Amino acid sequence: MVKAAPGKARTTVDPDEVARFAGFADEWWSRSGKMRALHKFNPVRLAFIRDRACTQFDRDPKALDSLKKLRILDVGCGGGILAEPLARLGAHVVGIDPAEENAAASGLSIDYRAATAEALAAAGERFDVVIASEVVEHVTDVVAFVRSCGEMVKPGGLLIVTTINRTLKSFGLVIVAAEYIMRWLPIGTHRWDKFVAPDELEAAIAAGGLAVIDCKGAIYDIFADEWRQGRDTDVNYMMAAERLA
Repeated sequence: MVKAAPGKARTTVDPDEVARFAGFADEWWSRSGKMRALHKFNPVRLAFIRDRACTQFDRDPKALDSLKKLRILDVGCGGGILAEPLARLGAHVVGIDPAEENAAASGLSIDYRAATAEALAAAGERFDVVIASEVVEHVTDVVAFVRSCGEMVKPGGLLIVTTINRTLKSFGLVIVAAEYIMRWLPIGTHRWDKFVAPDELEAAIAAGGLAVIDCKGAIYDIFADEWRQGRDTDVNYMMAAERLA
């Protein structure tokens, strides 16, 4: 991963969270390891991103190169689990993560950088689509983080966020069941008090000058062992917002 030049931008990075995820660096691509839950989740978030981008930029979502030439930023890219399929759909992907140990060269043309959203925004970077997937629940200041992400969206572009709602249902399913009982996630991966309700996220997005255009729930079907889109946003949800031209 390329290390970005140091900047003076205020950061919303939580060092403890960075250290925790850096410890997973050797397991990002193990579908039976600590990241197996994220691999299961990947198809539903990828479909949401692809479909919203294709609608926004008048593309055919069934085309193998449906995201061709779109410049996309994957904030908190980790090992590249989302960045790589986006690149395969033709996007020019920049993947950033504060943990240098995470993403590495994969044979795809992805610009991986050890950097923060605040640093890229301060440097004047702009993208057609900015994605923060499973990130806002790990930062120190949601409003400041979302503002930095929104600053990098070009006029007519999209900000797409996927995260976890702060409800009793999410506490039971994400913290108790997924981490302590099923062990689908390492214990301590999430803190319930840092989960973000949809109205809070929408307010942060609006404060950054963007308008929410879609919000879908992401629901795990235990019988089919797969994720699907739905209307229930009580636990996982996906939100898209646009910056008007």
